[in-house]
Amino acid sequence: MADRKPSISPSRLTTYLACSMKYRWTHLDRRGRYFLRSHSYFSFGISLHRVLERFHDSQDQGVTTVEQAVSALEESWLTAGYESQQELDQAWGTGVAIIEGHVRQHLNREESAKTIAVEQRYTRDMGDFNLVGQIDRLDEHADGRLEIIDYKSLREGTNADYLRTDVAMNCYQLLIRGEYPGRVVTSTILSLQSGESCSHTPSEAEVADFETELRYVANHVINRDWEFVVPTYKALCPRCEFLPLCRKSPDFTEPELSELDPDPTSPEPFA
Repeated sequence: MADRKPSISPSRLTTYLACSMKYRWTHLDRRGRYFLRSHSYFSFGISLHRVLERFHDSQDQGVTTVEQAVSALEESWLTAGYESQQELDQAWGTGVAIIEGHVRQHLNREESAKTIAVEQRYTRDMGDFNLVGQIDRLDEHADGRLEIIDYKSLREGTNADYLRTDVAMNCYQLLIRGEYPGRVVTSTILSLQSGESCSHTPSEAEVADFETELRYVANHVINRDWEFVVPTYKALCPRCEFLPLCRKSPDFTEPELSELDPDPTSPEPFA
């Protein structure tokens, strides 16, 4: 039986680019699973995404109003990772405000596009590997243009430069262009907290350049001899759940406490 073709996703790529050892503990080495922990920002984002999936799904008639959306949030609300009731209560209040604002804004806008996919998983055969990714929302405009919409739960804003270099958005471009060849595809990041959005329609040259870089990195991930990868201290280490594993390596050296971030316990940024 032939070996199954490896899969590469945006989350795997960003993890690898941030830290190869974190990639190893997360995706390859079974010892890593014992150190994984829940994060409140994951729970928060998933809770919002579930509601928005129902609201934008034309087949779901149960969430079409602000009140129904808030009720759906209550049904979908995840509590894992919150360290106190106060933190949980604050997150709930923020979540309700985000859902109410998003639904009102969408209901009051003039219809200029129709949603054709929500939380849809796509796969594209890249030869040596499969590129896979799940897209929050895909809209189709009257002129035939497709728009990938990616929700950011607590990011207050973004810009075109971020969009041009963001790994996930560029991967989504490849996935949708593969699914709908010949179509113009726009990438949009929507800040759920502020309601602001930023869009970019990459050129064919930009997409081709990213594909070249993607293949280069993906081949490194697939073909790397992980047995000989040793941990190296990075700024993200103090907040990483896998730090105890890396500390077991004789090759891992941590800086003195005085050299570290003055607040190494500060929370990771929300997506």
